[in-house]
Amino acid sequence: MCSRARFGLRLASVCISVEGCRFFAKGSSCCLPASSSPTRPAMIRYRVVALVLIVLLIYFFRLIFASGGDRSQFYQNCLKFCTLDNCTQSGVSYKKELQWKHDPINKLLLWTCYDECGYDCMWRTTAAFHNRNWTTPQFYGKWPFVRFLGMQEPASVLFSVANFATHYKMLQRFKREVRTDSPMYGTWRAFSYICLNAWIWSAFFHTRDFPVTELLDYTFAYSMVLASFHCMVMRMIHRSSIVVRGAFSCLCVLFFVNHFSYLSVGRFDYSYNMKANIVTGMSGALGWILWCFLQRKKRRYVWKCFTFIVLATSSLLLEINDFPPILWTFDAHSIWHLVTAPLTILFYSFIIEDCKTLRKELVGVEDEESRKLL
Repeated sequence: MCSRARFGLRLASVCISVEGCRFFAKGSSCCLPASSSPTRPAMIRYRVVALVLIVLLIYFFRLIFASGGDRSQFYQNCLKFCTLDNCTQSGVSYKKELQWKHDPINKLLLWTCYDECGYDCMWRTTAAFHNRNWTTPQFYGKWPFVRFLGMQEPASVLFSVANFATHYKMLQRFKREVRTDSPMYGTWRAFSYICLNAWIWSAFFHTRDFPVTELLDYTFAYSMVLASFHCMVMRMIHRSSIVVRGAFSCLCVLFFVNHFSYLSVGRFDYSYNMKANIVTGMSGALGWILWCFLQRKKRRYVWKCFTFIVLATSSLLLEINDFPPILWTFDAHSIWHLVTAPLTILFYSFIIEDCKTLRKELVGVEDEESRKLL
């Protein structure tokens, strides 16, 4: 947003100087003086350009205000006076005579007095923005959410738990219906445990946003993306030797350990994490789609995998087209969590059917080899 502000100031300087200049000399740092009597069409053209630039400048400043709730002077003043009036010097606890203000559930979830002031000032600032007909601001990169039982983002917590429950239920079905000696059995079971772990940390992070919960949520969310990519490659090479399969699995594990270690040290690198997710996720999606296309005639059930990949990838549009939370509860991210839960059922249905088919093929090959020996 700072770059937009700088660009806006440059536009303003152009608007101020445009009527006194005919053109900017290429490569020069100053404006050449215009003739003393510019033509009327030229003056009109300059004024139209100046008006357009001013409108753009206003738009850029609206964008700046729209995403800078925590940087606004209103919020900073509110937070300053609230902490002075209510909190101890450390900001952790309320003053002795104001202990009654600290809700037991919020206290249990480690909401400090400073945090409570931030929550209250967030809503005061949001109301002030709306009174000036400004768009809903974000605070520290997040929309304002109504808190419920101490949870910062209750809808995302609920839908993370729904995803966990769906994975758990489908894992139990997988273990009931698929024999342990089926090809890919161990790979898909490991995939399920990785997903269960990731959704646990997603629920924790959306309950309370701390640096440690953010790190665990982001890194284990990537573990799901990497696990899907791993399963895609393993499905393609499942007939290869155990050395090849083991080497690839070790490579994926080492890459994740390096990924986790890098993000754990120093400032969290959001840019790198996003690039890693996009490259790994798109590689996995394209790989699955290619495999489905090649197997479409031999294995009729691959439509389930194809449909899952297409819908899951399409649902990421919710992450791109973010919007202020509906009823201060349901934002694009929480709705994305809601969408992914039922899609999981479709994917597990494919996994189960594919493992059964692979085992039938394996048994058929073994029987044929036995008959040849006879």
